[in-house]
Amino acid sequence: MSGILLGLGQLAQPTALLALLGGVVIGLIVGSLPGLNDSITMAVLIPITFGMEPQVAICLLVGIYCASACGGSVPSILLKIPGTASATVTAYDGYPMSQKGKSGEALGLAISSSTFGGISSAIVLLFLSPFLAKQALKFGPPEYFMLAILGMSTVIGMAGKNVVKNILAMAVGLLFSCIGMSPQTGLARFTFGQVSLMDGISLIPMLIGLFGITSILEMIEGIQKTPKVKEVKQKVENFKEDVKENYKKVKVVLPDKEMAKRLLPIWVQSSVIGNVIGIIPGAGMIMAIFMAYDQASRRRPNLEFGTGVPEGIAAPEAANNAVVASSMVPLLSLGVPGNSTSSLFLGALTIQGLRTGPTLFRDTPEMAYMIILGFIVANIIMLPLSVYYCNFLATAVLRLNRMILSGIVLTLCVTGAFAVSNNVFNIYVMVFFGFIGYAFNKYKIPQSPLILASILGSMMENNWTQSMKFADGSLSVFVTRPLSCALLILSIIFIGMPLYAAVVMKGG
Repeated sequence: MSGILLGLGQLAQPTALLALLGGVVIGLIVGSLPGLNDSITMAVLIPITFGMEPQVAICLLVGIYCASACGGSVPSILLKIPGTASATVTAYDGYPMSQKGKSGEALGLAISSSTFGGISSAIVLLFLSPFLAKQALKFGPPEYFMLAILGMSTVIGMAGKNVVKNILAMAVGLLFSCIGMSPQTGLARFTFGQVSLMDGISLIPMLIGLFGITSILEMIEGIQKTPKVKEVKQKVENFKEDVKENYKKVKVVLPDKEMAKRLLPIWVQSSVIGNVIGIIPGAGMIMAIFMAYDQASRRRPNLEFGTGVPEGIAAPEAANNAVVASSMVPLLSLGVPGNSTSSLFLGALTIQGLRTGPTLFRDTPEMAYMIILGFIVANIIMLPLSVYYCNFLATAVLRLNRMILSGIVLTLCVTGAFAVSNNVFNIYVMVFFGFIGYAFNKYKIPQSPLILASILGSMMENNWTQSMKFADGSLSVFVTRPLSCALLILSIIFIGMPLYAAVVMKGG
């Protein structure tokens, strides 16, 4: 209780509340702009938070993360163009409902469902993170090594048909994690004579490249593929007319009591799915929204999903926002990022001199609980702000020139990468990972396993070395210690489940 009060004191500061409010507004805007998302925005803004107070910087990022998933539903419903990947499924029923002249009702369903899912995940974060952090204080090197193995195994277990691509991405990430000084010998590895690589690859320039530069390269590719300037202008004019037409009669209508009662089981079911998926490292929003939509369609077989069914909007929107705060659970309590966006928080907290994991709750409980309470408050204020945004501001935002936006993003990327340590080498790192991200997207290789492996790689190596010294080289240390053994069993289950499912399917 004392930690909650300390966190509330930090959050109640006017500058922190303003930053949270500003973050929600920014999140709604970037979420509704196809091509931009929370990861790109946060990667670009993190270096700008250097000079900010820790509570102001973190509150800004919390607001962006909470609201961007909700903002992505706006163009998805009105134009069938998902603002973010997490809003892809929302278009299945959102756009048909909009075509029937019920755009306001569809947006109201998306906003209310997002709020429900977001608040549920914030409550899970509030109760689960401190508990896991207390358990993590019992962890030694063997437990932390097996925790890293568990994080990697969940990526494989949740990969579905992309197992090979996920393993490839993790292998690349582990290779990058080996760059720098060896913890065993103290010798430089893969530095190629660059002093800037002695401490390994800096996380922030890497993330800026993977998200910001990659998006710019893809936008350039799209321009080059367009054959004629006249066609581009015509498409832009058609897009603007489509926006005008869809917004003529739009006024957000929130669900009434009857609709809320009807959707409550779907909200609860989808929120549970989102929270579970969010806690598992490497799973992500995409899996959550498809699972939630599938379960909703199974729950209501009498409805024709894909034709403008309210449940078809409620399920994915509740699920994607439920992933948001719950993905912070493993990061805050154990130091393991739940997805690529929460890994950006790792960089932001590191910049502010804070360490994730159990020490965050022990040494700086005011910051730990401020982050948790920030998610709750951000989801609450997101409801009225989303209604206002959809009614008055979304038209102007959707008509912004994408070329101008890409120029601004590029400028912020270069400035941000340089500002990390005032080192030009970081710009080269950013560009390099921009091309890596572009290549990964081109061949449909997920980036999350790469990011997770590059973060967990050094953690695995350090704790492996310490475990072997502690156990005199005996591998039995990972089995004889209860927590380590439990994590090993969980890892085997995550890897074994898809293999078992594949065998059963072949046998059937």
